[in-house]
Order: sequence, then C-alpha cells, then structure tokens
Amino acid sequence: MKLIVDCFGGDKSPAANVEGAVLALKEHDDLSLILTGDETIIKNELDRLGYTGSKLEIVHAPEVITGEDKPTDAIRLKKESSMIKAIAMLRKDPEISGVISTGATGALIAAATLRIGRIRGIRRPAFCPLLPTMDGGIVGICDSGANVDITPEMLLHQAILGSAYLKNVYGVKNPRVALLNVGVESEKGDDLRKKAYPMLGACDSINFVGNMESRDLLSGKYDLVVCDGFSGNVLVKTTEGTALELLKKLKKDIYSKTIYKIGALLMKKMFMEEKEFMNYHNYGGSVLLGCEKTIVKGHGSSDANAVRICIDQAYKMSAGAMNAEIEKALEELKG
Repeated sequence: MKLIVDCFGGDKSPAANVEGAVLALKEHDDLSLILTGDETIIKNELDRLGYTGSKLEIVHAPEVITGEDKPTDAIRLKKESSMIKAIAMLRKDPEISGVISTGATGALIAAATLRIGRIRGIRRPAFCPLLPTMDGGIVGICDSGANVDITPEMLLHQAILGSAYLKNVYGVKNPRVALLNVGVESEKGDDLRKKAYPMLGACDSINFVGNMESRDLLSGKYDLVVCDGFSGNVLVKTTEGTALELLKKLKKDIYSKTIYKIGALLMKKMFMEEKEFMNYHNYGGSVLLGCEKTIVKGHGSSDANAVRICIDQAYKMSAGAMNAEIEKALEELKG
C-alpha cells in the first residue's frame, strides 16, 4: 500500500503531518508513504523524530497553498505546491492509492475532481466526516461542505457513497440512513427534501429509515445522515463547537469552588475519558467520497495523532472494495 501525505497547509504543518506519518508506518507493515513539501524542512522533522526507516520517500514541493488562494488559481499557478504535486502523482501512478491532506479544502476538492475524476455515475464527490454517538458508535454526515447546491439525485448518490464507506471501512453491516430535515414526518421540508425522500425510500441499495432532526445526530439511532453541503457543514461545526464549549464551561465551573475541585479530583479519570470521547480529532478527517482514488481531508488544526488516524482511514478505504460496491449500486439504480 502506497499513500501520499501532503505535509504543508495545515495549522500544525509540517510537524504534525510528518510525525503522523511516522506513527502510521509503525501500525502497518505493508504501508509506504510519500511526503510532499519542502524537502529540507521535512528532513529536519524526521531527524527530530529520529526516524531512520526506509518506507518514506520525500518529493520536494516548495510552494504552499493557503486559504486565501482561489482553488482554480491554486491548481493553475501553484503546480510546485505540496498539494498539487501530491494530486498529480496520484493521478499518474497506478501504484499510489490515495492522498491525505490538511490543507485548503476548496483547492483539494477542485484538484481531486478535475485531476483524479469521479466514479462513473456520480455527479459530484462529497465529504463524509464522522462524529461519535452516545452509544459508543459513529455517525457519518454526507455532505459536509463539498456541494452547497445539490439535487435530490445527488442526495441519493451521497446515501450510496456513505453506506459503502461505513460498510467497507468501519464494518457497519446495514447502515441506517437518514435525511436531515426540520421534522421526522415524511411530508416535512423544502422541495429538495420532499423530492429526495421517496427516492431514498425506493432505493434497495441503502437502508433508508426516514427524516432526522439535527438534535438526534449523536443519539445512536442513525449511522449516516445525508444533506446538502451547507446544512451538513453547519451541523458538524455546531456539534463540534457545542462539545468544546461545554467542556470549557465544565472546567470553569470546577475551578469556581473548592468542593467542586475535590469532587473533580475523584472523578479525574472519568473527565479525561469524556474529553477524549468528545475530541473530534480522534475520529479522523472528512473523506471525499465519489473520486476514483482515495482522498482524505484532515482538519486544518490536526495534530500528529489526527493525521495518523487520517492515514489509517485512507489505508482501510484503499484496502477494501468500496468503489466496486458503489458502481454495482449505481448500475442497479440505473436499471
């Protein structure tokens, strides 16, 4: 298995990206990685970590794409950037299975769509991040920002993509698919959701269970939520932000009184477990589903462990037969 790690573009790049790559190599004996970015800086990071293995290759890419760069300009003008070089190599080399990046989202979507291409039958790729549920499981949200304006047919495609992803990578046997809406009744919502509802229900390739209100996202009742990219992005960030702010308030309240401090000391282990449970870095990045090859977009603030998990996601996606299952579902849909 050969994957590429784009080492520049994230808030903690390149240190977190390089360290995450080293950690991933320790987990998978059959994995080799290509690191793209400034060669001198990457070598310095490897020296700092004391890495002397032979499963890392560095491809020099001195330019960096920032959040201020327009996606089309970045593709056209920054061909020597770590991201564009990674995508170019992924396109040309059949032995390379995927790319992991914590860089600019818009540029990554554009580059992957234009340079790598889509699975036949899929109109547009979609992001599918994961969040933890209250029963110890996970829930995927597809789409979470790749496509703001979509059609009912694209919602159906996202349900097929997300279901195949959860089955092949996380072993969810029959993912329960819900449509994000303002109510659970079948007649609720705007024209988009009213048209999508019967299409989702008629598709034999997915396990559609109806509408879902946003407050039930983490309930454990659903495995996959399909929605437009605007709503999905707001849903994910609101949920993550609420969890972080609750942790901050809890910490502030504990330090407000001595008796609370004593109680917190006795419950320290439990608080640490809850903190890890609510830390979205522990659940990897947003995979870009629908491309012919694997693309994983990590959070811009990813630390080394988050990058490691993103690499593990790409490894599992590439090792499975996910795209074949998607193509089969699309053929059945066409029939």
